[in-house]
Amino acid sequence: MRKKTESAAPVVVIGAGMAGARLAARVPGVTVVGEERHAPYNRVLLADVLAGRYAPDVIALPATEVRRGVRAVRIDRADRLVHCDDGSVLHYGRLVLATGSNPVLPPLRGLGATLPDGVHPFRTLDDALALRAAVRPGARAVVIGGGLLGVSAARALAECGAQVVLAQQGEHLMERQLDPEAAALLRVHLEALGVEVHTECRVRGLRCAGSTPAVRAVQLADGYELAADLTVLACGVRPRTGLARAAGLDVRKGIVVDDELRTSDPYIHALGDCAEHRSTLYGLAGPALEQADVLAEVLAGRPARYEGTRALTRLSLRAGSHAPGTEGPDALDLAAFGEARPLPGDDVIRLSDATRGAYRTVVLREGRLAGGVLLGDLGAVAGLARTWQDDEPLPPAMSLLHLLTDDGGH
Repeated sequence: MRKKTESAAPVVVIGAGMAGARLAARVPGVTVVGEERHAPYNRVLLADVLAGRYAPDVIALPATEVRRGVRAVRIDRADRLVHCDDGSVLHYGRLVLATGSNPVLPPLRGLGATLPDGVHPFRTLDDALALRAAVRPGARAVVIGGGLLGVSAARALAECGAQVVLAQQGEHLMERQLDPEAAALLRVHLEALGVEVHTECRVRGLRCAGSTPAVRAVQLADGYELAADLTVLACGVRPRTGLARAAGLDVRKGIVVDDELRTSDPYIHALGDCAEHRSTLYGLAGPALEQADVLAEVLAGRPARYEGTRALTRLSLRAGSHAPGTEGPDALDLAAFGEARPLPGDDVIRLSDATRGAYRTVVLREGRLAGGVLLGDLGAVAGLARTWQDDEPLPPAMSLLHLLTDDGGH
């Protein structure tokens, strides 16, 4: 009887991003509170909005009832209430924190709590629209950060006709997903799109000028300056945990959850960018959607556990005139999954085909596929993904070479 009573109690979701919207689409009668004025949208496609390929309504997610422009300010765990900034109070039987993350603002000289004119984060639809309105052909744009978000922003700005410089502090681009060889190929393709890439490049500060003032240059640690009409901050994200911390929940790097996405309070769950599962913060759309699917089952009273992500990271870099699948020096498709960095004792195989612009590498650990990276020709990605997601020992007759060359029958 208790399980039935709990399942009938109201479910409130704080956060209307991809994770919150996915959960709401699978759990009837959910109340969603979202700070943004927009309907929930696919953040993966923000670069396409910036590039002008998609209008904002095109990236909207299937209709979900959301209280837009409302911010939750306090959680009363004793009475199971959520207090909002519009004065409303919501009662919950189960509360789900899908508060997401904020862009990291690097400690740069000239950068305070309020961003100077010409400096843009790149995290929300409003950020993408503001950049789209500001960029002009020939504008000098500096993107700080060479992760997935920075690479996407640099590509989109280049398609808008901007002169783009990408400054990455690490040794190579997309260090979380790519090995050095794959990152080198990614760099070649970005440079073919007109993006000037600097790795192992530490930014020291911003130089402002004018009466406003506006940022006019990005200063590097070696004293060199990069002229900038636009500066984009893509330096990673930080989980939004303030609401959970104030409510007394267990918070480390993120809001700590178990395999049922449950926090230290049995009536409160967390998922997406704000959740820390088994000491891991994912910060990507794929794991957030997987967590939402698991939590929907848990809230319905069905057995389900989240044991870590089995999602692919995919990125398409191409000039706007090319359709998906078009080959050429200005097009690149990328897929990464699992742990692509080998550990001692792992088996690794790489295939590189310069004529087709293709690169594939996979890591085998204890008879299982641990991860891999594919660039260019993604014909083998479906078979590799199935093998990795099944997480079963490979049949003895299945070689790594077979995994890399199997195109799924196409």
